[in-house]
Amino acid sequence: MAALWRGAAFLSFLRSSNRVLLSTRKPLKPGIWTNILRSGVSSVAVGGAALCAVPFRQAENLSHDSLIRRAASLVTDSSSTFLSQTTLAVIDAVTEYSKAVHTLVALQRQYLTSLGKLTPAEEDTIWQVIISQRTEVNDRQGECKRFESTWVTALKLCEIAAEAAYTSGAEHASITARTNIQVAQTQVEEVQKLSLDADKKLAETKVMEVERITQYAASMEGSSEEEDIPEAYLRED
Repeated sequence: MAALWRGAAFLSFLRSSNRVLLSTRKPLKPGIWTNILRSGVSSVAVGGAALCAVPFRQAENLSHDSLIRRAASLVTDSSSTFLSQTTLAVIDAVTEYSKAVHTLVALQRQYLTSLGKLTPAEEDTIWQVIISQRTEVNDRQGECKRFESTWVTALKLCEIAAEAAYTSGAEHASITARTNIQVAQTQVEEVQKLSLDADKKLAETKVMEVERITQYAASMEGSSEEEDIPEAYLRED
């Protein structure tokens, strides 16, 4: 602050000196102006040196160990923030994926229940909806994988930061970081149960598909399976 004040004072001095030069009828001697410039440059140089010495050691006389502990604490804070943000992203992504899967399961079961009772137009309509929902499920699944990959990176980074804080003597920062790691792991494990449950229901629906289609195919007369069963339904997800 003192350096900035001296710099501002010098600029103010230059402006006032300039006004004096412009308002004075008799020009100043070159030697006087040279001395003014040298004085100003010296002030700026001193200010610049003070600005370069911003580290707290001059002001607070901190040791290297203290500065390292402070830096380690900042690293753990940043890595914990990164971990919390990626954890939230994973939770939201998995939740949306689970919702999309449950919607797809409901649509497919509705179709299987109505198999053979729908008109071609109705069947085409519901299949357009099912195909669109399958696309959403795939997109949500890709988003989950992307965020989970980033989350794993954040987790490793936080673990490294916690270890660095511990070895540097910042025990409190290390403990806080490790607590955040445990909380993040617990939250992700809980939300992954939703994903596993959704995948389980989708697998059960697949089994139901095979059984229902087999029964329907056995009851058909005079028509091939390719004509009566929609091609889109026979494709694998």
